[in-house]
Amino acid sequence: MAVNVETLEKLERKVTLTLPVSAIETEVENRLKRLARQVKVDGFRPGKVPAKVVAQMYGASVQYEVMNDKVGEAFAAVATEAKLQVAGAPQINQKDSAADGEMAFEAIFEVYPEVKLADLTTVEVEKLTAAVNEEAIDKTVDILRKQRRTFAQRPAAEAAVDGDRVTIDFAGSIDGVPFEGGKADGFQFIVGDGQMLKEFEDACRGMKSGESKTFPLAFPEDYHGKDVAGKTADFLVTVHKIEAANLPEVNEEFVKTLGVTEPTVEALRADIRKNLEREVKSRLQARNKAAAMDAMVAKAELDLPKAPVQAELDRMVAAARADLKQRGIKDAEKAPIPDDIFRPQAERRVRLGLVVAELVRAENLNATRDQIEAHIDEMAAAYERPADVVKWYTGDQQRMAEVEAVVIENNVTEFILSKAKVTEKAVDFDELMAQQ
Repeated sequence: MAVNVETLEKLERKVTLTLPVSAIETEVENRLKRLARQVKVDGFRPGKVPAKVVAQMYGASVQYEVMNDKVGEAFAAVATEAKLQVAGAPQINQKDSAADGEMAFEAIFEVYPEVKLADLTTVEVEKLTAAVNEEAIDKTVDILRKQRRTFAQRPAAEAAVDGDRVTIDFAGSIDGVPFEGGKADGFQFIVGDGQMLKEFEDACRGMKSGESKTFPLAFPEDYHGKDVAGKTADFLVTVHKIEAANLPEVNEEFVKTLGVTEPTVEALRADIRKNLEREVKSRLQARNKAAAMDAMVAKAELDLPKAPVQAELDRMVAAARADLKQRGIKDAEKAPIPDDIFRPQAERRVRLGLVVAELVRAENLNATRDQIEAHIDEMAAAYERPADVVKWYTGDQQRMAEVEAVVIENNVTEFILSKAKVTEKAVDFDELMAQQ
């Protein structure tokens, strides 16, 4: 059958659907008959409810269901016939006029856009590089030492310095009024580790056991405690105990506590290097992937369909509400979350998805089985029992689909970088690791 598809605006289309009234009536009658054999109505035996009673009770709802089903089938047939790639659910309205014995409907919907990819040889991408040096390994060893440090109480005459563990009582007030979370007894923290606000640590540094001090502390505007954010509090601190840290020596005994297969310092450093290189590779891949994708999308030409953007917005808002609920926010379900907060991100995600899909199709960049297995093996290598990790991934279709998606993204990234004008930039190890 010939299908007349009317273009309304950009990606918006309209088609007319016609249904014979007799087909609807027949289907309604059949469903009511089946329903009559199942429903229970007071005063009637099961399966013996009169047709008129069933029609009175369920006729309207069955009519609605049949209409929806038939219209949906008609729209699907039209979309298939016209080879339409429909984006989102259509808006369907019944028309006032129709031929005798027929019902007519208008379906307004969006189609997915034609994506015009850029000439990747004109795309410029900055590719980051980084290396794991001996200094990075030394810092990691120091972290491992700190994790296994012990503490010994300092003499009363010695003041607290960075690295010391102090036991304190503190009480804070704003304009003379105590606030929630501003008081604690026997509280411990390590000076200089960043556990407390800098001003708080600065005040405690240099104090001696048994000493008390009052000092002002200005909470940052973005402080997580909204009741005190941007306000200045007065704190009274009393130091009860100061303990100096004792770091273990880096020797075979220390290495044994870490569970390294070969208990030597050389083996430990080799293991650290391997793990750091894996992390560096992962972070570089993420940064370079984002740069390559952004460069490609920036030069691609396409109209953005509204329906997928709205679906992504709805998903993001739902995720935000779930996060608020998990944080214990009261009435999280009713909290006002305007779409505009997430709209730029939602539009970018949809645009990126469409462009990537087109490039994958055009250049046959789908993930192979070998690539998927290799990626799983690489991830599993970071765990003590790699075989269990491999089994965990391969035993679930959803997890395998997620791995496949990552591999496809990697294929796309590599393809872009192989074609684009790439300039390499070395980034400092600490800078790379500090960025989330």
